[in-house]
Amino acid sequence: MTKARRSSTRQGNGYFVTGGTGFIGRHLIQQLLKRPQRKIFVLVRPQSMPRFEERLHQWGAEAGRVVPIAGELTSPQLGLHSEQFDTLNGRVEHFFHVAGLYDMTADEELLEQVNVAGTRNAVEAAARMGARRFHHVSSIAAAGCYDGTFRENMFDEAVGLDDPYFRTKHDSERIVRDECPLPWRVYRPALVVGHSESGAMDKVDGPYYFFPIIERIAAAVPALLPLPGIDGGFLNLVPVDFVAAAIDHIAHLDGQDGKTFHLVDPETRSVGETLNIFAEAAGGPQFALRLVGVEETAVPLAHLLSRAATGSAAKLIERNLGVPLRTLDYVGNPTTFDCRNTLEALRGSGIRVPPLETYAHRLWQYWERNLNTNTTHARNLERAVRGKHVLITGASSGIGRAAAVKLSSAGAHLILVARDQERLDEVRSLVERVGGKASVFSVDLTDAESAERLCREVVERFGGADILINNAGRSIRRSLRISQNRFHDFTRTMDINYFGAVRLILGLVPAMRKKKNGQIINISSIGVQVGPPRFSAYIASKAALDGFSRCAAPELLGDGIDITTVYMPLVKTEMIAPTRLYDSFPAITPAQAADLICAAIVDRPKQVSTMLGLMGQVTASLAPRVFDVALYLAYRLFPDSSAARGEVPYSDEQPTNLGRVFARLLPGVHW
Repeated sequence: MTKARRSSTRQGNGYFVTGGTGFIGRHLIQQLLKRPQRKIFVLVRPQSMPRFEERLHQWGAEAGRVVPIAGELTSPQLGLHSEQFDTLNGRVEHFFHVAGLYDMTADEELLEQVNVAGTRNAVEAAARMGARRFHHVSSIAAAGCYDGTFRENMFDEAVGLDDPYFRTKHDSERIVRDECPLPWRVYRPALVVGHSESGAMDKVDGPYYFFPIIERIAAAVPALLPLPGIDGGFLNLVPVDFVAAAIDHIAHLDGQDGKTFHLVDPETRSVGETLNIFAEAAGGPQFALRLVGVEETAVPLAHLLSRAATGSAAKLIERNLGVPLRTLDYVGNPTTFDCRNTLEALRGSGIRVPPLETYAHRLWQYWERNLNTNTTHARNLERAVRGKHVLITGASSGIGRAAAVKLSSAGAHLILVARDQERLDEVRSLVERVGGKASVFSVDLTDAESAERLCREVVERFGGADILINNAGRSIRRSLRISQNRFHDFTRTMDINYFGAVRLILGLVPAMRKKKNGQIINISSIGVQVGPPRFSAYIASKAALDGFSRCAAPELLGDGIDITTVYMPLVKTEMIAPTRLYDSFPAITPAQAADLICAAIVDRPKQVSTMLGLMGQVTASLAPRVFDVALYLAYRLFPDSSAARGEVPYSDEQPTNLGRVFARLLPGVHW
């Protein structure tokens, strides 16, 4: 009798876990495995069994310790049959309902099925198998958008539950409170991020949606330059290892039934403060400037966008912001969370939320290496261009040739355009040698009739171009002093750099509109941002295309067409060869320039720029006279070339030592 009684007691100390292969669930099971002699039964969908086996290997549990139970969360009583209930009867002390959709962007119907119906099914199954206690993992979303401090004993006070995610989290918790016949405990985690020690995370969610924006800013703006920002509402983050350890500890305490525990960071931070911590982890600037009126406008606008935009309008805004609209509710979330129950329950355990500053860099590094899709990695480029028709002008040499090789390797069908047929054929042969496909067209884009004929043929043969890269161009470096009788310098640059590009845009956009998708990439110059002397003809033509693009881009957004401007730094090409001064200047290679184009295709940003170019724009706006003085110094340091003066053969000009220092302090600018 004694042996039988001990055996029964031992069997009754087991666990049942829903969502055990999910992010929080698998970390919870890792904690439960530290408690010896207890079996862990895990609800697993039949199609998820390979995933369970993978997790089993990661847990490193001894054979038979973690047992899969085939079932389905959205089926009544979890889809378990009588034999399964007979096996589980009396063997489960703690039933952990972790499964759920922790996703603000999920479909409303799916949220209802998983969060609400799934919780009811779990409660019914727990009661039928005779579990002794029901642990429900809810979310701080159950509070809705309560204005003020939401305490752990509050529930019906929740407001702002019109968002499907908030509402289903609230409704699922109500089922536990009103319908569960077992003693219960509710855990409301804050926004759960990766592991505080490894940074590991399984998906992009919550604050991670803003990481690509922070990354782009960090790459473009010096860390010492403060940027305007807002404090916004409150954003409470906790690492998954804290959540799992806290649930495990509190679940095994006596006298805690019927209580709710806020698993939150006791130190409340604003959205602005949180983003600054991640900006520092990314090596970017701080959002330190607070402009009068911005907060009062930005927060209501974010809330309005998240609620008002639907259907195609919502998709359009999300695609261009890079952030799901419903996550914008957090920008103005007014709720803070009291966690007295949790702090009291964890007292003396050593379990606490580490300061975000101590592990933000780990979260950032893990995202950068494992979750960041905004890169020019070959897989991402291939997804962006495989099977698409990409038209490149100026494709016979330099940047165009290098871009052709990279894009053909990724599976694009290239449409190569230039004047020199022989060199075009060489590029086509090169593309074909690497397994690519290219069609070539010898066209003078300064001739309106030829350009229009090219557009008609591209539409007839290929259905148009999916991506148009306006790369063909002419650069002239000549001061006004020796340009008095050379008005043709200005017409020549406008003919190819501006009118040639616009002709192709006007000719190919109608076909893009029909497809409801397309991208126009204009290769501009860092000079448009900096305005260096001696380039008035060249920069004016590029700036004209800039102005055209800024005006046209909003008109084309609704058609799924993006315009991206790439502000190229100095590139070692044939175009700059006549200026021997550039032989000793820092410059990128055509292959590196092609990488910038590939990044533009993958990410489809508004612009691709160097940090120096953006600094030039900012400095010219904030201190225009000082900026002019600096450019005047460059004008005096770097004279007109022998080519600009019309001297043949070209002389071997070399910059002065001061000129070399100046060029290396400001690398990439066309001086």
